Amino acid sequence: MTDYFGVMHDINDSINAGNMSDARNKVIQVLAEIDKKEEEFPEVLNHFIRTVGLYPYLNYESASWQERFIYESFKVDIGGSKATLHREQSLLLKKLLEKRDIAVSAPTSFGKSFVIDSFISMTQPTNVVIIVPTIALTDETRRRLQNKFGNIYKIITTADVELSKKNILIFPQERATSYMSKLESIDILIVDEFYKASRVHDKERSNSLLRAILRLSKIAKQRYFLAPNIKQLKESVFTSGMEFLELDFNTVFLERHDTFKKINNSNFTKSDALLKVLKEKKGKTLIYAGTYSGIDEVSNFLVDSERLKESHLLRDFSSWLSENYERNWSLTNMVKRGCGLHNGKLHRSLSQLQIKLFEEPLGIDRLVSTSSIIEGVNTSAENVIIWRNKNGNANLKDFTYKNIIGRSGRMFRHFIGHVYLLEAPPKEEESQLELEFNEELASSIDESLHSEQLTKEQIAKIIAYREEMTEIMGEDSFQRIQSDERFSDSDTSIILRVSKAISENPENYSSLSNLNSSNPALWDWSLYKVLETIPGHVGVRYRTFVEFVKCISQNWEKSFPTLLDELSQFDIGIDEFFDLERKATFKFSSILNEINVIQREFYSSKKIDITPFITKVSHAFLPPNVYKLEEYGLPRMISKKIHLSGIIDLENDEFSIHDVLEKFNTIGYSAIASCNEKLGSFDRYILKHFYDGITSSY
Repeated sequence: MTDYFGVMHDINDSINAGNMSDARNKVIQVLAEIDKKEEEFPEVLNHFIRTVGLYPYLNYESASWQERFIYESFKVDIGGSKATLHREQSLLLKKLLEKRDIAVSAPTSFGKSFVIDSFISMTQPTNVVIIVPTIALTDETRRRLQNKFGNIYKIITTADVELSKKNILIFPQERATSYMSKLESIDILIVDEFYKASRVHDKERSNSLLRAILRLSKIAKQRYFLAPNIKQLKESVFTSGMEFLELDFNTVFLERHDTFKKINNSNFTKSDALLKVLKEKKGKTLIYAGTYSGIDEVSNFLVDSERLKESHLLRDFSSWLSENYERNWSLTNMVKRGCGLHNGKLHRSLSQLQIKLFEEPLGIDRLVSTSSIIEGVNTSAENVIIWRNKNGNANLKDFTYKNIIGRSGRMFRHFIGHVYLLEAPPKEEESQLELEFNEELASSIDESLHSEQLTKEQIAKIIAYREEMTEIMGEDSFQRIQSDERFSDSDTSIILRVSKAISENPENYSSLSNLNSSNPALWDWSLYKVLETIPGHVGVRYRTFVEFVKCISQNWEKSFPTLLDELSQFDIGIDEFFDLERKATFKFSSILNEINVIQREFYSSKKIDITPFITKVSHAFLPPNVYKLEEYGLPRMISKKIHLSGIIDLENDEFSIHDVLEKFNTIGYSAIASCNEKLGSFDRYILKHFYDGITSSY
């Protein structure tokens, strides 16, 4: 057995010096060593675990009665099972139980989900609203809470679902205000990764989150905001009255390797460094590529250098991708080698499936990703490799860098997370978070209610927006627009630009009704005019986008490979397809909605209403429930096979998504899997994963 006397002495010295962070890191390193060598647990280690607050790590068999008492005292119900909280988790839970409004900064390894789950289990609130940054994280959170609380709560992740007696609503910020008119009150509003409300961290979507925070806070009895790596929180109208806690409490140790210092010395390249790390480290590895071009670069390198993995599961996955997407797609070749791709453009079910396979022992071992991995899921790996010090076109900031490397290590699985830097890290910065009012939010804020938190300049901007809109369309029309739920996520600048465009050039929108035609050939003029309303908003050549929209109008009728073949004449490949579909369902459908609402106010006598077309675009021209099922992990290809078998009618718009899920649960996995001969072995694997996410554990 290893002699740990010297290490224990060092831990004791750190504790006596008041350096608890250092002591905690040393304790974790000892735990890793014991786990690796499968050695006997030294009794004295329990004393140090207790002292540094890592109570879940206490070894119960060798613990004293005092240590066992602590282990049991910090045990809480987390929904159908019990878990021992560490000291800071318990502190946070205590404050929440005292009904305090809390904004907390804690490391990725903190275990924040335990606190949420235990709070729900202990207080049994009526309505819980959880805002998460992405749809992928929506599904992950839904799966966890459905499994624990699905027998008590209705778990809602989509709009237009009837509320139950007890509800947990989980949304990305763009959907968060859809229940404003249906919810009288919220017992607790939880905002995960609330740092994304800052334009510094998410310029494109921050206003959506700020707007959601502002509106939902009005009816929330309690607020709980979570984020990593924040040192200070500046009070604003969005965080007024909240207590800020910085809990620098890690449960894993990050071991950093500055590999970049060896690169380009003696012809040792970055690719050589990557290959060396992958050969030496066989555990689950996340490769942060930084950019889409970086993903292509790393992917091509892995396909050329990595051997085929002996895994029946991955061979089936590769064949499934080849049949349902594209034979020559890089991902099709990568999965044969135990590698996967993760970015924000992929179909949701495809991203979820790869995360599932990343957790499988015989599944994916390397996952190449953009920053979507930190925004979209709570997965972790033993190793994290930073390939590029970039986040899209911008340099990687210290805040994001810390969030990425925080993905290495996991409590009870990987005590030590290994971080390999193939490019120099960003300069370390103290992160102060400020959620700022800006003029894009002028339509969302009532200056009379927040006069104490707003500056004179901010109040002036709100008044200026209201006056300009009133001048353009009249007081009555403007008030109707302000109260329209469909405008809850619109920026003031866009509303203004659309209003001016329609008032100045009404002839450009006179044929909008053609969009309701079943003949895509009649759509061209109107589609072009919609795109021209706000130039550059969609971010793609007009002709390319128009042809794409017309093509995917057959999204349900034709297979994915067939659509790709038809789009090849416009130089639209599989990666472009994902990107354009995402832009169509979000950005473009949003502009269509704004134009539709405003033109109806200007020209009500014409009775032009393109809501049917907007609905189709927002669902990528798939049946609404088929599109929503992808968020639950069921790809459209499998939904189509189930629909054609006659087991469940997925084209029936009278069924809500919860009606459909109830039908799935009533019929059961076995019946659907056995009765549908068109379902292949990997189809059944995916179907089983889907069922795991819609059923409760008890």
